[in-house]
Amino acid sequence: MSRIQTLHSLQILVIFLKFLVFSNSLSVETEALLEFKKHLVDPLNVLESWKYSDSPCKFYGIQCDKHTGLVTEISLDNKSLYGIISPSISVLQSLTSLVLPSNYLSGNLPSELADCTNLKVLNVTDNNMNGTIPDLSSLAKLEVLDLSDNCFSGKFPAWFGKLTSLVALGLGGNEYDEGKLPDLFGKLKKVYWLFLAGSNLTGQIPESIFEMKALGTLDISKNQISGNFPKSINKLRNLFKIELYQNNLTGELPVELVDLIHLQEIDVSRNQLHGTLPKGIDNLKNITVFQIFKNNFSGEIPPGFGDLQHLNGFAVYNNSFTGEIPANLGRFSPLNSIDISENKFSGAFPKYLCQNNNLQNLLAVENSFTGEFPGNYASCKTLMRLRVSQNQLSGRIAEGLWGLPEVTMIDFSDNNFTGTVSPGIGAATKLNQLVLSNNRFAGELPKELGKLTQLERLYLDNNEFSGIIPSELGSLKQISSLYLEKNSLSGSIPSELGEFPRLANLNLASNLLTGNIPNSLSMMASLNSLNLSSNKLSGSIPTSLDNLKLSSLDLSNNQLTGRVPTDLLTVGGETAFIGNKGLCVDQSIRNVRRNSSIGACSGKAAQEVFMKSKLVVFCIVLLSLAVLMGVFMLVSYWKYKCNAEADSEKCLGHSNGMNPKWKLESFQHVELDIDEICDVGEDKLVGSGGTGKVYRLDLKKGCGTVAVKQLWKGNEVKVLTREMDILGKIRHRNIVKLYASLMREGSNMLVFEYLPNGNLFEALHREVKAGKTELDWYQRYKIAVGTAKGIAYLHHDCVPPIIHRDIKSTNILLDEEYEAKVSDFGVAKVSEISSRVSEFSCFAGTHGYLAPGMFQRG
Repeated sequence: MSRIQTLHSLQILVIFLKFLVFSNSLSVETEALLEFKKHLVDPLNVLESWKYSDSPCKFYGIQCDKHTGLVTEISLDNKSLYGIISPSISVLQSLTSLVLPSNYLSGNLPSELADCTNLKVLNVTDNNMNGTIPDLSSLAKLEVLDLSDNCFSGKFPAWFGKLTSLVALGLGGNEYDEGKLPDLFGKLKKVYWLFLAGSNLTGQIPESIFEMKALGTLDISKNQISGNFPKSINKLRNLFKIELYQNNLTGELPVELVDLIHLQEIDVSRNQLHGTLPKGIDNLKNITVFQIFKNNFSGEIPPGFGDLQHLNGFAVYNNSFTGEIPANLGRFSPLNSIDISENKFSGAFPKYLCQNNNLQNLLAVENSFTGEFPGNYASCKTLMRLRVSQNQLSGRIAEGLWGLPEVTMIDFSDNNFTGTVSPGIGAATKLNQLVLSNNRFAGELPKELGKLTQLERLYLDNNEFSGIIPSELGSLKQISSLYLEKNSLSGSIPSELGEFPRLANLNLASNLLTGNIPNSLSMMASLNSLNLSSNKLSGSIPTSLDNLKLSSLDLSNNQLTGRVPTDLLTVGGETAFIGNKGLCVDQSIRNVRRNSSIGACSGKAAQEVFMKSKLVVFCIVLLSLAVLMGVFMLVSYWKYKCNAEADSEKCLGHSNGMNPKWKLESFQHVELDIDEICDVGEDKLVGSGGTGKVYRLDLKKGCGTVAVKQLWKGNEVKVLTREMDILGKIRHRNIVKLYASLMREGSNMLVFEYLPNGNLFEALHREVKAGKTELDWYQRYKIAVGTAKGIAYLHHDCVPPIIHRDIKSTNILLDEEYEAKVSDFGVAKVSEISSRVSEFSCFAGTHGYLAPGMFQRG
């Protein structure tokens, strides 16, 4: 064989060997990717193209090197993927980019990733990954490392300081152990984006951060960083965004800030900073967002802020600023949101905030502004939230302001405004809240208010409105609070008000209303608080109001006559009916309340009551007969059904081979179906306690959600009886509501209101990633007050008093508004126990008070 032929053969052999190696590499990488897919749940089928028969370079989200054909990139951003990241990824030795953000990935970050030494981009932000972050210091080529917004725990990583090629570093939004930030940033000269927010960090900002000369974004917000605001900040000359909010920083803002000529956004809100703003800060011409709210700053806002041309957001609320707002603020900038509330600003209200027709939020609550509210805001068609309450503003509101097309909230309360509400308000069809309380508005209420079909809160109290209440208000199907008290409204209460399906609070007190209390008010199933006091209402109190589940009632100081319904007396106490000389109570109640200020229905009064109500009684008798017939038919049906199903029992997974009849006793008006309750399975289990298991039940036909407690064996009869005796007879917004009980041999259950935020213990220890809002100071205060009110009601408003004997965090439940509800009365004791349960009663008095707008039926 010639030399040429030999050389040719060798070339063919080399090519063949390369092909074998390449084919083998492709096979290995394919297997690695398919192993990665095997550990994922793919609801969107984005990985459908990942098949063994195809080259991995054809897989969705995969990029390969053009020359070698090996996998270099995996990019599956926001694809709703569940599961874990398989260690098989480490087989991809040519991988340079692994991008998996905004999915639902869980489990640990594989330590094998440290073998992917060609990685330049590793991004798994916004997932549910947990465990300790492995040491990845071997990834010397890494330029982007973003592990933020997961559930990683353990110590804050200390190896990142070795990754000198980094340009972006995100480790925030995790659940590390509390500790100081490592002083290891000095070698990260290329990093322009640093995100360490929400990392449980303490101590001061390490000096090595100020050696990161390329840094553009610095975010160490939502930690426990302390000490003075660092003066070394001016070393970061390329800085354009500072996020240090929600820490424990003290001292003043340093004058060195004004050296940051590229600065666009600064947020140092929710700290303990004080003093005046540094001189020259208004010369930072590139500022777009300036947020320093909830500190202790004082002095005046520098006038140069009025000359800024890029200012978009300005929030300085809850400080102690004084003086006037710069006259030109917003005149030359596209201002979108401004909040200057809770300061001591004075003088005329600034008039150029919407000069460039971009303003959406204008909040200036609790200051000392005087004069008229500028009329030019009537042309601010972009405005969505307008709040200028608690100032000293006066005069009339410009006509066009009432009908702004995008506005959702108007709050002019607690000023000295005069004039009328324009009929043009009907054009504000997106309005959700209209708050005009405590002014001097006058005239009639425009019927156009009925066009505001999105309105939920209407506060017109303490003004000088006159005329009738427009019947058109009955069109406000979304309204939950209606306050018209302390005006001069006259005429009768429109029956249309009974058409409010969601109304919780109705206050028409201190007006000149006449006529009867309409029966239609009893149709408002959500009504919690009713105040019709200090009017000129006459006639009897409709017995149908007994159907309402009220926790607050006041009908005092009217001209009402006849018998006070017993259930309403229980809700409001005697004070709710004083000042009505024609009212009386049954003799039996009078005997119990020996010092009662309301007379007994006897003699002439009783005769009058009887004569006036005999027609009603006749109707009730007929209705009762119809109901009895219906009940008889229903019982016959259930008897048939129970006999037909006697060979099986379906109730929370328990079976004893028998199916005795259930006894259902209702305490509140809730449509319950025994079959529904019995069908609840273990998949609906939400918790268990000392007295039983609790299940969530979504009622059919859109009737809401309830909690079903199945009592533990052994003490169930005792617990059931005690909770029925107590919760079945009391009504208070801070006591959990008992809807019904189900009893039969071998199984006993209670049906309660369902409280979606669980118990206080869970809320105090709840992880942010669980989708629950962590408790802030106000919520904790609200829960403490609500719990105290509930206990005070038990101790002082119940006769005899009730001693709970088991108050603890797990027995304090929280509704959707974080209103506290005392629960679990299985071991409670009725003080001075009577020989008869019927002698136990509770009366709602001042202990049940809660500020308007925060009522929840108790």
